[in-house]
Amino acid sequence: MSDALFVTRLYRARLSVPAGLAETCLGIAAEDTAGRRWSRDHGYGGYTSYASLNDLPRRASIFEELEKKIAAHVAAFARELQFDMAGRKCELDSLWINVMNRGAIHVPHIHPHSAISGTYYVTVPPGSGAIRFEDPRLSMMMAAPPRKKNARPENRVFVDVTPRPGMLLLWESWLRHGVEVSGAKAPRISASFNYRIG
Repeated sequence: MSDALFVTRLYRARLSVPAGLAETCLGIAAEDTAGRRWSRDHGYGGYTSYASLNDLPRRASIFEELEKKIAAHVAAFARELQFDMAGRKCELDSLWINVMNRGAIHVPHIHPHSAISGTYYVTVPPGSGAIRFEDPRLSMMMAAPPRKKNARPENRVFVDVTPRPGMLLLWESWLRHGVEVSGAKAPRISASFNYRIG
């Protein structure tokens, strides 16, 4: 008999993609000169509003409505994680657009200064590249043998999730993750976000 200790949870849900959301994302990308410049200077391989816009829910009502739906799932995930909220709640810290072109890759990273992070997928052309999650204990596995190819997800060192349009993924912000190289001919569009405990 064995117990599961220190479980890392990945929350999944499906939200219908609002009509016009992809076009809104592309329209904002076309107008956001600072975001396009930042993306180019940092080798992003497409466009992100991460470093240029911090007002998407106020800028476009379609993002305001989407954020309300996401917030309900974030609250449910916080309950599943059994956070001791002490009367506080999860508050949106940041929300940004990602438009990844063919050949783009997003190197592994974490989201410091937040509690729950996630991504909502708007368009996912075939071959867009999976999001890869990394076991946070990886640096301490000095003598651990490799895992079987058919190992259960909870026993793997890396877990790849193939996104689909309308997929919502949530995870604790300390969980290291990245996006594998995109081989899609068309851009993959998503919205990523961070929530803090307010």
